[in-house]
Order: sequence, then C-alpha cells, then structure tokens
Amino acid sequence: MLELKNVSFEVTDEKDKQKGILKNVNLVVKNGEFLAITGPNGGGKSTLAKIIAGIEKPTSGKIYFDGKDITEASITERAKMGVSFAFQQPVRFKGIQVKDLIQLASGNSISVANACDILSEVGLCARDYINREVDASLSGGELKRIEIATIIARGTKLCVFDEPEAGIDLWSFKNLIKVFEKMHKEKDSSIMIISHQERILNIADEIVVISGGEISAKGMKKDILPELLQGTGGCKFEQD
Repeated sequence: MLELKNVSFEVTDEKDKQKGILKNVNLVVKNGEFLAITGPNGGGKSTLAKIIAGIEKPTSGKIYFDGKDITEASITERAKMGVSFAFQQPVRFKGIQVKDLIQLASGNSISVANACDILSEVGLCARDYINREVDASLSGGELKRIEIATIIARGTKLCVFDEPEAGIDLWSFKNLIKVFEKMHKEKDSSIMIISHQERILNIADEIVVISGGEISAKGMKKDILPELLQGTGGCKFEQD
C-alpha cells in the first residue's frame, strides 16, 4: 500500500519566490487498486507521479510504502522495493534488443521463452519483436507496450504511468487499454495512471481529481466520472 501524508512541493520561480505545486496532498493507494488521476493541465498531476517514483522529493510531508517511510529513498531504492514509473515518452535504447531490456528489467536471468511470454501479455508478437532494437524504428505505441513488458518482468508492486496516451495513435491507444485491463485483472500490482482520457478513467476503480495542487475530488468511478462528463470537475476532459 502507498500512502502520502500532507505532501507538498514548492519550486523557486524566476523572481526567487516560492511557488506551490502540490499542497498538503493526502492519498492512499490500496494493494491491487487501479487509481486514475486527472485534472487540469498544470494542476500538479505529473509532479505527484514523479514524487512517488522518487524523481522529485517533497518539500514537506511523508510517503509510506508497505508501511515503510520512503520519503528520502532514492529512485533505485524505490525500484527495488517494487515501485515502477513509466514516462510519457519512453526512453529509446539504440543498440539494446528488446529481449535484453526485458532481462535487465527482471533483475534475473530469465529465458528468451519467458521474455516472449511477457511480450505476448502486452499484445506483441514475440517473433517480430524479441530481437528488435529499442530504437527509433519502433512506434510510440510499440514502445509503450515494451515499457509495460519491462514492468511486468520486474513483478512490480506499484505501477505509475504518466499520461500513457501521449503521442500514440488511436489504434495503439485502444490496445493499451486492453493491456491495462488485463494487468488489473490478472496481476496483484496496484496501478496509478495520470490521464485525461475517458476510456482510462472508465476502467479505474477510483478517480482522483487534482486542481491547483490540491485534491479537489476523490471517489469511486461511478460517483466521479459523471461529474467529469458534465464538465463540473474543473478540468478539460478528453473523450474518444
């Protein structure tokens, strides 16, 4: 379980003044829960994701993972504990084949057959991808699914995705939805996705709306989603 207690984050602007990005955020992500975070641009969503991953450190507040205080833990330490973070734009690794990337992510010496099974889980034909390089020849949708494959290979406890729909075509996005649904159904991992997309919010257990650095709404999908569809959630909402 992940728990944030009174987490705030400030930056210094060009006039040397403190600007609050997150303000006393309290949030709990239960084991096995699928949580979607949405809200207006600039509201603090991506910053929150980076703080959970350890890319940024909170100005104040505490972060607990499985009951342990990880507020000062590094990215590497959190990764070893089971926290994964997927960027809006996955990193390309020229010269590294897909099978090698999956094996590196697993932290163990897994077989090529096991790597192929994981690729199949994310909807990729292993024969076509296992020996491909993770370079510019791959599309955005292919990269996103390969990135998810590395997360599955790690057996991570908490998967954080920052706007996975960014930069991919509609066909790839629809396939990603299927992958997320399968992960939620078949894996024990908790999933947190930052998104404006209705289809992602529609498969979540709970929805959190962040606006102006604060949680403005939180609840079950059936309670929060209708308000967003009606435009009362205070954010620009993207529908298919």
